[in-house]
Amino acid sequence: MTTIYADNAATTQTSRAAIDAMLPYLETIYGNPSSLHSVGQQAAEALLSARDRIAKCLNASPREIYFTSGGSEADNQAILSAARLGERKGKKHIISTAFEHHAMLHTLQKLEKEGFTVELLPVGPIGTVTAQQVKRAIREDTCLVSVMYANNEIGSILPISEIGAVCREAGVLFHTDAVQAAGHLPIDVKAQDIDLLTLSAHKFHGPKGTGVLYARQGVFLTNLIEGGAQERGKRAGTENIPAIMGMAAALEDACAHLDENAKRVSALRDRLIDGLSKIPHSALNGDPVNRLPGNVSFCFEGVEGESLLLLLDAKGICASSGSACTSGSLDPSHVLLAIGRLHDVARSSLRLSLCEWNTDEEIDRILDAVPEVVEYLRGMSPLWKDLVSGKKPFTL
Repeated sequence: MTTIYADNAATTQTSRAAIDAMLPYLETIYGNPSSLHSVGQQAAEALLSARDRIAKCLNASPREIYFTSGGSEADNQAILSAARLGERKGKKHIISTAFEHHAMLHTLQKLEKEGFTVELLPVGPIGTVTAQQVKRAIREDTCLVSVMYANNEIGSILPISEIGAVCREAGVLFHTDAVQAAGHLPIDVKAQDIDLLTLSAHKFHGPKGTGVLYARQGVFLTNLIEGGAQERGKRAGTENIPAIMGMAAALEDACAHLDENAKRVSALRDRLIDGLSKIPHSALNGDPVNRLPGNVSFCFEGVEGESLLLLLDAKGICASSGSACTSGSLDPSHVLLAIGRLHDVARSSLRLSLCEWNTDEEIDRILDAVPEVVEYLRGMSPLWKDLVSGKKPFTL
């Protein structure tokens, strides 16, 4: 039995293009890019090349690209930088949404303890906010609006261009966590009025442990890591050249095939959604139309999500219940609670996230396995018996 990998929102398999791009910088061009000798300067040239290539994928300037250890570090630096800029001007109000990644929410909680006011906009039943919501929330003391490009658990794509335009008109910095979007959706930081953007390589077939913070020229960054003068003095530490080269190759490849991949993966996604929707008392989470190409998120009433995952794994299907960053938590997903799912229902979630390497045959196997496992678990569930007997009302 071959394994079906349907957890690409957690991480993707590193592509051959990324691996091939990394190998020379592991084997022969191994110098420190800060060194002045020829071996070091070869690495420095590679770093410049990667910065330029990644900038082109975002329609940014190479000087606006900063390399980080991934999305969480980049999110932290973006938010804290904007907060410090605002603080110096007496502006300490930040707008975000209720279903951001915890790298964002925990950083905002930290700022609240320092006297900042954080306003989390409600995201509604399909998981989105409007530009009008943002416009109404902006105050004279607002220093930052941060809205994710697409949600990592339920796949809803947010109106980034419209929100960016509202923020630019109001003179407020706009950050978007584009970790789930980069390499899968078109991004143009200039056209979309984005001031700060974060991405992570391992979400688009690059290596883990490397990412990017885009900061529009003129946006002053606050250092998280002090030390050497790397990344124009804004992120100390010797750059991970092999990983950065792999990231550049993976992002270029993803952007070059963006439309064809999105079309193919969306077709697989829609087949999966259509099939799983036939399971009684199930519900799709997120925007049914404006969603990531590969995201399928469902709740199945009367089922415990962890048991569902373990039984699917026994059938060779790798999936998740939500964000991999909170998989050890016993609490229901804050994302599902934010869109109005009740606690018991939120614990019954399944996220299947596809990429261009998944096949129609794999979708067939998933559509055979999930209804079978759901039925099996419901047969053992006291909650399901109470629902069927009428002791408790169905909510899905």
